Amino acid sequence: MDGSILSNILSGGIVVAVIIFLILFFSFVPVGLWITAYFSGVKIRISTLIGMKLRRVSPRKIVIPMIKATKAGLDLKIENLEAHYLAGGNVNTLVDALIASERANIPLQFERGAAIDLAGRNVLEAVQVSVNPKVIETPNISAVAQDGIEVVVKAKVTVRANIERLVGGAGEETIIARVGEGIVTTVGSSMSYKNVLENPDSISRVVLEKGLDSGTAFEILSIDIADVDVARNIGARLQTDQAEADKRIAEAKASERRAMALAREQEMKAEVEAMRAKVVEAESQVPLAIAEAFKEGNLGVMDYYKMQNIESDTDMRKAIAKPKENKNLKKEN
Repeated sequence: MDGSILSNILSGGIVVAVIIFLILFFSFVPVGLWITAYFSGVKIRISTLIGMKLRRVSPRKIVIPMIKATKAGLDLKIENLEAHYLAGGNVNTLVDALIASERANIPLQFERGAAIDLAGRNVLEAVQVSVNPKVIETPNISAVAQDGIEVVVKAKVTVRANIERLVGGAGEETIIARVGEGIVTTVGSSMSYKNVLENPDSISRVVLEKGLDSGTAFEILSIDIADVDVARNIGARLQTDQAEADKRIAEAKASERRAMALAREQEMKAEVEAMRAKVVEAESQVPLAIAEAFKEGNLGVMDYYKMQNIESDTDMRKAIAKPKENKNLKKEN
């Protein structure tokens, strides 16, 4: 009885161990994926899938794109796809781009597509834009004509991806910046804003002639002016600002001259006061000089009386002249 129980336990343990082994085996070895690949025409060994697991590569992300490429008739190697995956590329997007380019008869080699993908560009979107051109709408671009009127222009640029220049070529921002520069230059060279309103196609024609797509990842097919609006009168505003600035400069210079005149007036007053002080000082010396003259005999009594008479006569004349001046002022009033 004990032997049978022991044998049952052993057999049950073997079964459990076998089940655990099978679970671990099928979880580590993607047998189902290998079967799918085999019946899809992709020849891949089980050891290759196990090697992917050991290299921490998801076999599904390699095998499924490989199946799509094989069904599409592309001749790709599983090693190249795995290497692209390890380099950080998107294998599925790359394969879709190669299939799309094959169907659209666009020459795109695996190496170039992988380089485009590793450069950070969406290679599938690039192929789609190459087949179906893309429209880039610029923001409102302000430009001023020679008559001083501001014109606001909005343009639509139709571009097609250039597969050959996707690696190292400039993006949409450069296209928008160059088109904006061309619009500003063209409007600025116009004599009047009316010329821009009458012939908006002249803007697109001149801009296209500049070859703005050189060095970019796109080829400009057309530039269409979507809207042209008249904005501010920049010339009049500049003239107004200039006049205001000239006015302030003139006021500053007038204030400076007024301050200089006031300073000069104060200096002249100070000089007059100094002269008056000297006169008073000189007058105070006259009696002393007369007394000294009397002592030395240089001045006689009669001479002194004559000088007094002259001063009295002068004061009398001044007194007589003052009323006449007042009468003349009243008559003039």
